Amino acid sequence: MNISRIDLNLLVYFDVLLREKNVTRAANHLGITQPAMSNVLKRLRDLFSDPLLIRTSEGMTPTAKAMELEPMVRTLLTQIEYVVQPTEAFNPAKSRRLFRIMASDYAESTLIPRVLSRLRKEAPGVILDMLTPSDVSFLDVEQGRVDMAINRFDKIPQSFHQKTIWEDAFSCLLSVHNPLIFDFTLENYLNAQHIWVSKTGFGIGVGVDPKDIQRLGWVDEALARINKKRRITVFTRHYHVAMQLAQEQDLIATLPSKAAKLTLENPKIVVKPPPFKIPPIELKMAWSPLLQNNQDHRWLRNLIAEVADRPVPEEVRATD
Repeated sequence: MNISRIDLNLLVYFDVLLREKNVTRAANHLGITQPAMSNVLKRLRDLFSDPLLIRTSEGMTPTAKAMELEPMVRTLLTQIEYVVQPTEAFNPAKSRRLFRIMASDYAESTLIPRVLSRLRKEAPGVILDMLTPSDVSFLDVEQGRVDMAINRFDKIPQSFHQKTIWEDAFSCLLSVHNPLIFDFTLENYLNAQHIWVSKTGFGIGVGVDPKDIQRLGWVDEALARINKKRRITVFTRHYHVAMQLAQEQDLIATLPSKAAKLTLENPKIVVKPPPFKIPPIELKMAWSPLLQNNQDHRWLRNLIAEVADRPVPEEVRATD
């Protein structure tokens, strides 16, 4: 087959079809009509001599050949993306680039203010559109609609690029009126009432089952390893809500230490180390292979990594 006779745009259509597994959604993504997308699928079937997508009870299902072709097509498109990148160096001082970043409440509170401080000095025209984990799916990041995700991830697609931003320990927040601050033992910790806070990964969250220790996360898994369990009376996905509730006399919030430090100037709260060992967590940023070689994207990734690595000056450490 003579490659000059092949419409290489078909590879783009193939990639979107295999991601969406739905003709209508693929058409909407590409900005074409549903009949036009159906015609594209027919051309793809003729090109590869295979049905590629078959309608089943679970919707459109890729054939074995389609599954085999998908990573090869994705690699080709990534290489083409790299080839057509502009050779002119990215100029942050003149850029008006908008970056869409999905960040957890924890990451947005502890990391993004420091990133913004650098941007104001080096790239004052750059705009950040901050999204929550509930706003974003794996597909949004994979297709480059969202520039990067910054969060703690239990699992992530193997195709994603990722980098650890930092490790963080844990701290406990208690009200200054909580008598446990004078006798903060493991026994007293377990007998107290606790605020649970977490939001990892992507997508819309679901309700928490207090009996499902593995889904409760790091603090409760650490307690389970020593055959202990705390009494959780409030579940939230927002760290600032947990910090506010920790001002109540009878509640304890156990949070990553960088988030806990945000309360150091709050006279109503005392920060204490946990009375048991909790393994550190990793905050990561992840991005699509489509953006791996993008110059402005690479610049922002490097800036974020530099900000995260740089020690916070003592005079602003309380707002880290």
